Amino acid sequence: MPDELNDRNFDGLSEKFARKVYGGLKGEIRLAVIWRDLTAAIPELEDGQPLRILDVGGGLGQFTVRLAELGHTVVYNDLSWEMLDAAQSLANQRAVKDRISWHQCAYQDLGELGKFDVVLCHAVAEWLAEPDKLIARLRSYISDQGFLSLTFYNQNGLIYRNLIRGNFKLLDTDFKAHPGSLTPGMPLAPDQIKHWLAQSQLTLRASSGIRVFHDYVTTLRGGHEDSDSVIAMELKYSVQEPYKWLGRYIHFIAGK
Repeated sequence: MPDELNDRNFDGLSEKFARKVYGGLKGEIRLAVIWRDLTAAIPELEDGQPLRILDVGGGLGQFTVRLAELGHTVVYNDLSWEMLDAAQSLANQRAVKDRISWHQCAYQDLGELGKFDVVLCHAVAEWLAEPDKLIARLRSYISDQGFLSLTFYNQNGLIYRNLIRGNFKLLDTDFKAHPGSLTPGMPLAPDQIKHWLAQSQLTLRASSGIRVFHDYVTTLRGGHEDSDSVIAMELKYSVQEPYKWLGRYIHFIAGK
């Protein structure tokens, strides 16, 4: 049986994903932090010549569509038909559907697509049967001066959240997410990802935490009641030590 058949497919969960992840402040924080990081590391995304971009595990298509609107050439990929359909609907609403190349398949089956200035791969590694093979595969698509934007479910954040909530027994066993849950089944340590980057001869250029405090709040008070203030504080502390390493997700930008 091919390894990719064991990778998580979001068919049947796409509506729940859209509602739970991007239907509220959690999703707004994720998008804000990643976009800030990308434009800081790659200013050409907003004010330069068109780039060639590959979005692996593109999900609902927010980044694919935004980049296409800015005039970049974008290739979208996702394992889920439902995710691709949602992304195409968004692209159609924004009148950029025909400017995007669409691929529904496992990332392992993408084949020869040439080189890209930017490869995006957000919240994919933690759903794979063999996450250790992902970065080496993505490297093959990165141009000599290109970048990889990678986010992953942070093992540090999972441990810290369970400590806060008193779920000590969960920390004494191997973590297993519920099959119908949107909680990833494979939390990853930042040092492990750094090791895989080094193995693939990629250099870490920037790092940040996504939701470094939002998900840990149990009682809303003060600034927690103001979404704009929460996003501002998340953006501020997402790049500061030691807070960024407690993010529920980590964002790495790497290059050759």
